[in-house]
Amino acid sequence: MLEILSVIAPIFALMALGFLAVRFRLYPAEGVKSLIAFVNNFATPCLLFYSISTSDFRSAFHIGIIGPFYLGALICFAVGIVIARKGFGNRPGESVSVGFAGTFTNTVLVGLPILSRAYGEAALPVTLSIIGLHGAILLTVGMVTMELVRRDGQSLGRTLFVALRRVVSNPLIWGIAAGIVGSLVNLQLIEPAEAFFSMMAQAVVPAALFGIGGALNEFKLSENWRQALVASLIKLILHPLLAYVLMIPVLGVPMEIARYGILLAAMPAGVNIYVFATYYDRATNVAANTILIATILSALTISAWLYILSF
Repeated sequence: MLEILSVIAPIFALMALGFLAVRFRLYPAEGVKSLIAFVNNFATPCLLFYSISTSDFRSAFHIGIIGPFYLGALICFAVGIVIARKGFGNRPGESVSVGFAGTFTNTVLVGLPILSRAYGEAALPVTLSIIGLHGAILLTVGMVTMELVRRDGQSLGRTLFVALRRVVSNPLIWGIAAGIVGSLVNLQLIEPAEAFFSMMAQAVVPAALFGIGGALNEFKLSENWRQALVASLIKLILHPLLAYVLMIPVLGVPMEIARYGILLAAMPAGVNIYVFATYYDRATNVAANTILIATILSALTISAWLYILSF
């Protein structure tokens, strides 16, 4: 248990520092979005490029981990929609937004730091392979589903075009693509270039955690907190449970590798669920509350999953 606390304590301490710094105006609230943009658009793409280009990326794309992770996410999406529709009586579009809130993982700002802290560099190739596909798969599924169920939905072709444009314009995809090319051609960086990418990669963890902590000041509990709690439990418990069952008993993936995908599935909801909700103006309060509730609860649930996975 002390080992588990030693893993998560610095992670959530950095998040708490970001929250308190913004809360007491020691750090400007308007600077949080810029900090997160730096992590998502510059530091993490550099990390992706550097890690993939210097490793055997072929071994990183483990279908026995990637498949269950995304199958579990899609099941959670469906479960969330059904509960929001039948249990809370939401309209179809709102139900999709709630379901998405229990599906989209905070892979970069929370997942990457915790996986790195818990399992070291050995976890990076598999973790990054999941991160690389995350937005492309789940945003596309979420957008297509939303357009199909809402009355004012766009055509399928138009929706796929918008989804593809969002994916292609994502700097994370650029970092992955450049890293794969670098790995294929056995790219050898000169020392100044290697130092640059190494320093940018090292900036990801502290900046990401401080940024997500500061961002929590934006989200307040509303009357929809019960739906947000359900979405949070789907994300924190059901998703990793499905990943665990599919990877280990069903596919027989060794625990020392499967735990990377399972623990990543146990991460809280990412800020993109709020972006998704505001883009469609559906269940925005639920999305905001899910980020707040899931991030706070994850301190307990991640500890439990680390214990279950025999950290």
